[in-house]
Amino acid sequence: MDVLGFICAVFLGTVVLHAKPTVRKDRVLYQDPELLRQATNEENNSFQYDHEVFLGKEESKTFDQLSPEESKDRLSKIVDRIDGDGNSYITTDELKAWIKRVQKRYVYENVAKVWADYDLNKDNKISWEEYKQATYGYYLSNPEEFDETTDQFSFKKMLPRDERRFKRADLDGDSAANREEFTSFLHPEEFEHMKDIVVLETLEDIDKNSDGHVDEDEYIADMFAHEDRGPEPEWVKTEREQFSDFRDLNKDGKMDLDEIRHWIMPQDYDHAQAEARHLVYESDKDKDQMLTKEEILDNWNMFVGSQATNYGEDLTRNHDEL
Repeated sequence: MDVLGFICAVFLGTVVLHAKPTVRKDRVLYQDPELLRQATNEENNSFQYDHEVFLGKEESKTFDQLSPEESKDRLSKIVDRIDGDGNSYITTDELKAWIKRVQKRYVYENVAKVWADYDLNKDNKISWEEYKQATYGYYLSNPEEFDETTDQFSFKKMLPRDERRFKRADLDGDSAANREEFTSFLHPEEFEHMKDIVVLETLEDIDKNSDGHVDEDEYIADMFAHEDRGPEPEWVKTEREQFSDFRDLNKDGKMDLDEIRHWIMPQDYDHAQAEARHLVYESDKDKDQMLTKEEILDNWNMFVGSQATNYGEDLTRNHDEL
């Protein structure tokens, strides 16, 4: 609920900050695990989604260095944490609660990591001017150093978009964001009052002809670059069918804002619940709708993997932090 960004290095005075405009590249915010699995023939891609949801996006800087034995050992300790009632069975509800906890922790830890880079006057608020200077200050002061067709265009396009998003997040209208407001600015998909902004930004990203809609070719181009001009992969053909059958609800050949919202934020869809059910279904050998530690460890690669994804720092944390 990352959402994926387009990274830009900018300067503030003599201090180098690694800040970036808030472009969002992840489209389907609440992707059904089975739809993701069906969309690719590469098992590692679907496993990567499972790892990300189960462990969190930033939790695996060292995970690729773990052996399978180390992975299983540390996964075993995580299972003990998930088993809230200590009955040696992991239910769908316990997995769902863990996934939601991981996602919430990721969001707030992410904000904590960057807070000091933006709160320049240390008043425990981040004003729009502080954010603008930290992210765009070098560009605004030295526009001649940016290539007109690449970096300059990106900064010029993203500055008003970020300002629009910042104003929406600024609920009290004081032009400064407290921690909760800044969290909603950086992670708008997690906040109900920000979701219209996410939908609008998605439209702006994909709508290359700027007609206010997303047609089938624009929809496909956002996912697939047809560089070699050869035949389209089967998954792209499937996505074209998805566009016709499920994205273009009014059958006018394009998606409007309401249809984009339905696509990336389907109503009554709980991604944590769907992922928990998926993990149970794939690992529940005796089909009792619960998982033992043994069943999870037998399918350890789905939960945490090894040298297949970069999600796993949870396995190296002090377990009191989880």
